[in-house]
Amino acid sequence: MKKYFFILAALIIAVGLWIILPPFLHEEKEEVAPPPPPTVAEPEKPVSFHILAGGDVMVHKSQINAQYDSATGTYNFDNNFEYIKKYIEEADLALCNLETTFAGGGRYTGYPVFNTPDSLADALKKAGFDVVFTANNHIMDMGIDGMKRTLRVAREAGLATVGTHLEGEKNYIVLDVKGIKVGIVAYLYETPEYEAIPTINSVPIPEEARPLLNTFNYSTLEEDLEKVRQSIEGARADGAEIVICYYHWGEEYQRSPNEYQQRMAMDTAAFGADIIFASHPHVVQGVEMLTVEGTGRKVPVFYSLGNLISNQRAETLNNRYTEQEILADVRLEYMKSTKEIVSIEMSAIPLWVERYKKGGKYVYYIIPLDHTMRENPALLESGHLPRAEQALEDLTKLLGQEYIRNAE
Repeated sequence: MKKYFFILAALIIAVGLWIILPPFLHEEKEEVAPPPPPTVAEPEKPVSFHILAGGDVMVHKSQINAQYDSATGTYNFDNNFEYIKKYIEEADLALCNLETTFAGGGRYTGYPVFNTPDSLADALKKAGFDVVFTANNHIMDMGIDGMKRTLRVAREAGLATVGTHLEGEKNYIVLDVKGIKVGIVAYLYETPEYEAIPTINSVPIPEEARPLLNTFNYSTLEEDLEKVRQSIEGARADGAEIVICYYHWGEEYQRSPNEYQQRMAMDTAAFGADIIFASHPHVVQGVEMLTVEGTGRKVPVFYSLGNLISNQRAETLNNRYTEQEILADVRLEYMKSTKEIVSIEMSAIPLWVERYKKGGKYVYYIIPLDHTMRENPALLESGHLPRAEQALEDLTKLLGQEYIRNAE
């Protein structure tokens, strides 16, 4: 009996202690989650960057007439770029050479003195272009006032300009594209001096215009290449991580670069340019991936992109190569932390300028020579598919199949 008494007393004492002791002594401990594993930073990924460049945008008198709408009294160039717009819009940065002027005045002219309706600037922007080069041998066709107005009209349309500039501006530009600062430099060739005065197209350059033009002269090339170097270094000093250089150079209608072009390309790559585009010969010339001596850096060079659009063709010049052109296509990967291009590739989108009569006047289109070529509405309407196929064959033979993009 005593045994049970002691057991009962022990139970009573235990219950009493549970009641009167502080709660923290008999609370159950909550389960504590283990600390999360330390986070491991993902390795940095390079930024993919896609650049397209087109050649000479020329507007001859027959093109001006073709783009005129008599019902509204206006000019519209949108249709010219209808079939290549898909390529231009996919690029992070798209450039072309504006080989005409927007001098205004209502009197529009073609070769040899170009003055084009302002609406071309809007058409280029709608097509997807971001930058126009104005360093070419027709930029002074309408004098210094025409040159300055060309810059204003292009900029008002949303296009950046480089190659000529206004007072107080630098002779290069630096754009922020996809979080990368891109420097762009553009230079054009001078023709021989006249009475110690520099000329373009053998026309003396007015003294007040000379500081506003980026030019080089083959006879003073050493000195003038130093100007190119300074432009590239200036762009770098202003933060450019990638530098593009454009030249208006070479010999008209020659389908291969000359020694000057090749030498200038090597020097320009050594100066720090990452990509070199060029035009002026009005035909496509070869392409090359240069290797900079000492660093092994790869620099794509497109020696001539040809005419992006013009009235130069077999019917007008007895030269089918003037109606063939390319969009230069450069794709690279850029590492922000190390400020290095870690990979770079080059290719070319082959193009052909279509012209045929419709409704009593010419129509012009730039046709991509890709897998859609045989179903292209303009080619089907004109019956010019064999000419487009010949253009693709010519361009493939000139550049090499390895550089042709989207061709069958």
